[in-house]
Amino acid sequence: MTRVEKTDLRREAGQRTRDGLQSAALELLAQRGQEGVTLREITDRAGANVAAVSYHFGSLKALCESAIEHALEQYLDAQMAALDSLSPTATLHEVAAAFAGPMMRAFVAGGQDLAVMRTVARVGIEPPQGWERLTAKFDKSRRDALRVLKPNVPGVDEEELIFRTRCAAGMLNWLALAPIGAELATMSAEQLERQLVPVVAGAFRGDAAGPPAARP
Repeated sequence: MTRVEKTDLRREAGQRTRDGLQSAALELLAQRGQEGVTLREITDRAGANVAAVSYHFGSLKALCESAIEHALEQYLDAQMAALDSLSPTATLHEVAAAFAGPMMRAFVAGGQDLAVMRTVARVGIEPPQGWERLTAKFDKSRRDALRVLKPNVPGVDEEELIFRTRCAAGMLNWLALAPIGAELATMSAEQLERQLVPVVAGAFRGDAAGPPAARP
């Protein structure tokens, strides 16, 4: 075996260790949040030693932040891909399905996918340090949503639409963490879409009829 091949094998082994630590951190973060995670629990779950955390990340805090950023990027990439695939004539139901798609798929898949979404939900409620590193992706996701929302809710200004998307995102975060999330995780993809998408669409639509008329 050549020196280059040995170097490649060491690099691959190091990447597997790094990925394993990040995956273990994600699972524990999803269950307890950053304050409830210990270094020993992560290394035991990943089958690694404490020194590996220092080597690859520098500290427990840096490992947790890296796992959180990875989770957020996965979520935003999936959401942006779904919204980008929509035509300008997409219906409000289609927009809501695309917006909620990553969360719904995680509920159906369970396991690590759901752990990632729960981590996203936690940091959506309590933003971590380094949140600004993903500002550009959040901005693009918002622009993608506005592009397909505007034709469906004419007369609503951009500031109000941004508020509605934030409300819809907050609702999805709550569902992932609240007790009802366990109930949603038992549903089929069809059942989940039938239950959840109209609610997200309603958040986007707002009070389409406007305020009630004053009584004489």
